[in-house]
Amino acid sequence: MSTQTMRAVRLHEHGGPEVLRYEVAPIPEPGPGEVLVRVHAVGVNPPDWYLRGGLTTMPGETESSVRLPVIPGTDVSGVVEAVAADVAGLSVGDEVFGLLRFPGFQGSAYAEYVAAPASHLARKPAGVDHVHAAATPMAGLTAWQFLIEAGHDHPSPFQEFRHRPTALDADTTVLVNGAAGGVGHFALQLAKWKGAHVIAVASGAHESFLRELGADRFIDYTKNRPEELVHDVDLVLDTVGGPTSRRFLRTLKPGGSQFPVLPGEFDEEEIARLGVTVSSAQVRSNGAQLAELGRLLDAGTLGVAIDSTFALADARAAHERAARGHIRGKIVLTVV
Repeated sequence: MSTQTMRAVRLHEHGGPEVLRYEVAPIPEPGPGEVLVRVHAVGVNPPDWYLRGGLTTMPGETESSVRLPVIPGTDVSGVVEAVAADVAGLSVGDEVFGLLRFPGFQGSAYAEYVAAPASHLARKPAGVDHVHAAATPMAGLTAWQFLIEAGHDHPSPFQEFRHRPTALDADTTVLVNGAAGGVGHFALQLAKWKGAHVIAVASGAHESFLRELGADRFIDYTKNRPEELVHDVDLVLDTVGGPTSRRFLRTLKPGGSQFPVLPGEFDEEEIARLGVTVSSAQVRSNGAQLAELGRLLDAGTLGVAIDSTFALADARAAHERAARGHIRGKIVLTVV
């Protein structure tokens, strides 16, 4: 099988979207514990453009494992084409989706075929198409591992201690910053599923979208400062991060928590004075958790918003769309 070829998007050098090359590449051979997936759709995620731009070492890794040319991408939905001898529970023809080999840059998802660890996959819900399934793994698992259950004992590379989600129920108020994005719109819905009162922060264009997803209150950050309007929140999930993230500490009640999805800049003395917790997690591939998300998708409890779709051959245009920002939901590449 090793002589057979497929189409894939590869990087031979780092740079802007123009370095993404759609070309012929060998079809991978599934190793022990793996299946070969014929890819139908691929989710586009920030690590894809970080890798393209030259980041080749994951936070927490000491050295790079990237060798050029490299196929980017981690989120897939497709159909099992071949199964390694030691894999139980998956068969040729099964429809699956997954976050592959994360944290790391070995997902190789921007391709017609990908070799995937069986443990990183879940069965695709029958009622969810490949585009929506491919949009789910990284963003959905990030929201799940931050809010519901970490599912692993690895601390984030940005902190010494293990992340522990806050218990969410009807007595909890959650503020989601960047609520219209991939992680944000899943987090809003998961918090609502648990019964929490949710305040969504995004630009005004997203208000009706976020209210439809269940937001109890909406704040347009282009017109108002959330930290001036909101107080006594139990949890802030900040999907934006960066130097302004610490302003949300002032919205928390004593004992509350802020979960920055992307690294922020915090002052330990301020955190201690306010009596709050700042905690982060690093999302990891997890087929069992993805199966739980799949059940919520199939039941209609969770919905996935698609910002835009592009053919695999047009990966450059997908990355250009990502660079323009203000994404609602997820960008997806279609393969079949």
